Order: sequence, then structure tokens, then C-alpha cells
Amino acid sequence: MWRTAAGSAFSLWLAFAAVHLWLGYLNLFGPGFPLGDVTSAYPFWVERGLVGDQWMGIDTAWVYPFLALAPMLASYASGPELYGATWLTMVMTLNAAALFSIIGPKERARCPRVAWWWMLFLVLVGPIALGRIDAITVPLAIVAVMIMTGYPRTAGALLAIGTFMKVWPAGLVLAAFIALRARARVLLGAGVASVMTVALGLALGGGAALLSPLTEQTGRGLQVEAPVSTVWLWWASAGQTNAGVYYDTAILTWQVFGAGTAFVAALMTPMLALLVVAITVLGLIAVRRGVDEVRLLPMVGLALVMVLIVANKVGSPQFATWVAVPIILGLAWQSRGGLSFRVPAIVALLIAALTQLLYPALYGSLLALDPRMLGVLTVRNTLYLVLLGWAIWRLTMLIKEDRDDRGFFGGTLGRLGAAV
Repeated sequence: MWRTAAGSAFSLWLAFAAVHLWLGYLNLFGPGFPLGDVTSAYPFWVERGLVGDQWMGIDTAWVYPFLALAPMLASYASGPELYGATWLTMVMTLNAAALFSIIGPKERARCPRVAWWWMLFLVLVGPIALGRIDAITVPLAIVAVMIMTGYPRTAGALLAIGTFMKVWPAGLVLAAFIALRARARVLLGAGVASVMTVALGLALGGGAALLSPLTEQTGRGLQVEAPVSTVWLWWASAGQTNAGVYYDTAILTWQVFGAGTAFVAALMTPMLALLVVAITVLGLIAVRRGVDEVRLLPMVGLALVMVLIVANKVGSPQFATWVAVPIILGLAWQSRGGLSFRVPAIVALLIAALTQLLYPALYGSLLALDPRMLGVLTVRNTLYLVLLGWAIWRLTMLIKEDRDDRGFFGGTLGRLGAAV
């Protein structure tokens, strides 16, 4: 009976409703400042365009790509008083589309275990799952990876749209280019959507500001929750007067200061680029060795997403929600002959739970350098590193296993067969 209920689409939709009602309640009435930028910064940015005729990312530099204005504007349609509730409703609608892409239209859900894992992940990660611009891009990315093989052009377009709101989905576009046989169609969809988006930005009067997310990222300091910042937080907690936390009013975030922070901040962007190149090379080697896309794409996707988190100068709590996308893909493709994603699925749940401990209710304790919260942050950031290390290790094992299985004659015959 329990197995029948767990596989029922009706049960999953009931769970979906309960999860989103709970997270919506926490965002509107929970402790701390759950909605954060959604109700404090997003309406201000919208009104700056509507009233002051100065649109963020178009007329002036912005930390986000300019298409992030679209959902912010949509939430303003009900007025500033209902901005938070409208935002939550919009995110819930997009998440419903993502759940539909996972379980399908029939009463017997297509991937019930994947869907139940995602519901648990959302509960554990807490209100931040709905309360940032990332909450728009995550369901877009989930739909994209779930339809990647059937509708590659549409998948590419969805990922491109997400990238022009928050850059991280570009990692999944790169993963598809590396691992997917239909890479040309994915890139076509992404390319068309990108050209249309840039043309829209130019038509609206955008110029150099359209590139500002890249320049803003390069020039910013180390955010408090970024993995690389952890060492300065511990130094400050230990009483070191030359290390501490401050609020950057220009980009509205908490950052660390101390000896070496400027040097490390300057180093992080090239380090991120080098890691992306290294994983790209590993993925291309795996493709050349004949590793099947069902085994390769989720692993490359996970590795690239984790690099974008681990080697980032920013470490906002909502970054944890990105992890769900490649894991959903990996779990869904296990039945198609993909690798087991049990380990990253469990690690991701731990990351989600620790992230909710950090934000929103106890975030003030973290900023006050409470050693207990620094311990939670350290464990969470270490688990990010564990996920990255696991993905790279499995990727190298894929290459090694294929080489050992095929050998010289197997590889030669395989290439001859492919040529024929």
C-alpha cells in the first residue's frame, strides 16, 4: 500500500502543495529575514526603472544579468504590498512545471523517488528555496535537464534564459555540449535564445551595462559564506583584529576582510576558469573514450555546478539549491543505465539541512562569529568540496573503466564500428 501511494502522482501533488505552503509560511512569517532581497531590494530595483527610468542591467551596472528584471517586474504587477506573496506564487507555479517534468502526466508517477527526494530537499533547505532569483532559474533548469534528450533545442533555450537571469545554468549548457550526442541542437536552442535576449537588451538601450554581471563579479570581495572565506571567519572568531566581517553597501552583501583577502579574491575567478577547463578536458576525454552520455552528462553537470559553488567568491545560501538539478538528472537517469547517485543525493540533503541552520533564523549568530555557527558553515562548505571531489573522482573512474574494458583492440574495433 505504501509503495502504491508513494508512486501515485496524486500523493506527490499533495506533498508538493504541503511543502510549498510550509515554505511560503516560513518566508512570510518565519523568524529572521527569509525573503531578504525579494521584498527589500527587488521592488526598489523595479521602482528605480518604473519611476526613475533607470533600469538595472540596462542603463546601469548590476550584479545580475538584465533578464532577472522579468520575474521581478512580474511580481510587481500586484503592487508593492503583495510583492512577496506574488513572488512565492510565481515560484510555486514554476516548481509545479518542474515536478510535472519529473513525474509526467499519468497517475503512476514516472520518477517518484526522484520527486520525493526533491520534496525532501526543499523542506530541508528551507525558505531560501523560494526566496531569491535562483528560485526562478532552478525549475527552469530542472525542466531543461528532464527534457534534454527528447527536446534538446527547448532545453538549450531554457538554460540560456536561466543564464541571463543568474549565470550558473551556463554550466549545464557546457555539460550538454561536452557529453550529449544532440549537443548541436542544445547549442542551437541556447544560441537562438541568447541572441534574442541580447537583441532585446540592445533594443531597450543597453550597452556596456549588459556585461556588468561579469565585471561586477570580478571586482567584488569574498562573501561571508563562500568556502574560501571560512579561514578568515575562524581567525576573526579567535580574536584576530586584522580579520572580520563588514557589510558592502554597494552590492548589498556581507563580506570578510583581513590579510590576503584582496589577493585571494583576485585569484578566485581565474581559478574557477581553470577548474572549468580541467573538467571540460576530462569530459572530452571521456567522450573520446566512448563513455555513454547517460553515464557522463549527470557527472559532468554535477562537477561543473559544484565548481561554480566551490570556486566562487560568493557563497549565498541559495546556491545550495543549484545542487538539486544535476542530482535530479542523475537519479532520473539511473534507470536508463546511468551511474548511482545515492552518495551525492545523501550529501546534498545534508548540505540543505545545514544551509537552513545557517539562514535565515541563525544568520545573525553567524555574522557575530559564533563558533557553533562557524562549525556548521565549515561542515557545509566541506560537504560542497566532498561533492566536487566525488564528481571528479567518478569522472576519472569512468575514463579508466572504459579504457580497461575496451583495451587497445576493443577501442580500435569500436572506432572502426563507429566509422562504418
